[in-house]
Amino acid sequence: MHRRLTGFQPTGNLHLGNLIGAMRPLVAAQDRPSIAMIADLHALTMEHNPDAVRANTLTVATVLLAAGVDPQRTAIIAQSQVSEHTGLHYLLECVTGFGEAARMIQFKEKSAAGGPVRLSLLTYPVLMAADILLHDIDEVPVGEDQSQHLELARTIATRFNTRYGETFVVPEGVRPESAARIMDLADPSRKMSKSAPSPAGRIGLLDPPETIRKVIARAVTDTAGVVRHDREGQPGVTNLLEILRACSGRDPGELTSYGALKREVTDAVEAVLAPIRSRHAELSQDPSHVRKILAEGKAYVQPRAAETVRRARAAIGLLD
Repeated sequence: MHRRLTGFQPTGNLHLGNLIGAMRPLVAAQDRPSIAMIADLHALTMEHNPDAVRANTLTVATVLLAAGVDPQRTAIIAQSQVSEHTGLHYLLECVTGFGEAARMIQFKEKSAAGGPVRLSLLTYPVLMAADILLHDIDEVPVGEDQSQHLELARTIATRFNTRYGETFVVPEGVRPESAARIMDLADPSRKMSKSAPSPAGRIGLLDPPETIRKVIARAVTDTAGVVRHDREGQPGVTNLLEILRACSGRDPGELTSYGALKREVTDAVEAVLAPIRSRHAELSQDPSHVRKILAEGKAYVQPRAAETVRRARAAIGLLD
């Protein structure tokens, strides 16, 4: 049975795009071995507040549980708590070229912008490869912005296997058919993102109803005045229609105005997020329970992770 891994960075607030694009497919695939990884080590590639990283890691774990991830079927882990991630990282660096890492889009963009760039930003795509290869992952759900990183992981795995003998499963990328691509409500030319310069186009999973209403009410539309699905000609209206379909599970009826569309979208989004907020508030009363689930996830994945590192060390020429 194919094994899957889905990663979530503990930076910024998880939003509606994360729920529809990553969490829902994760929940839907819980009939197969799956891992939900909170990539706290990746959060260290930029300036950060240590207390915020710790707090956000627990928040992401809590939101995953509130959104329906079942820890009895899907291991939820904090990346840094499984030391084999960093152990395998160095071994993979030893078969990766500088040019391969430097071509990754985040490093290219930030280094071109000037200012200090951490070495970890250059090497984190190799750590991402280690995250995948460590757990014998067959399938990785990917969006367009992650395809480059998955291809690097595949290249590294194939190269290592060729040079040193069969050691790693070579993963495949999968794109969940049902996952809509949720765009920024203030700028529908870009994906909804935690790193967007303004929160005006983002719906956080824990946002209160009045914030959700304001964000959707201010969503960019156009001057055509016609409610129709037209990604090129009416990207803002199309984004609202896709959010409505993703949240309600149905196509909208006849809508005659953008105001009516926004009201329907608001109701549909609130119906989806209200139970998540409620469950999150309940779980947040006992952080020790969430920490226990992370510890159980670690205990579950660590034997396989340790065996993968053992294989890689032996193959590359290190002593036991």
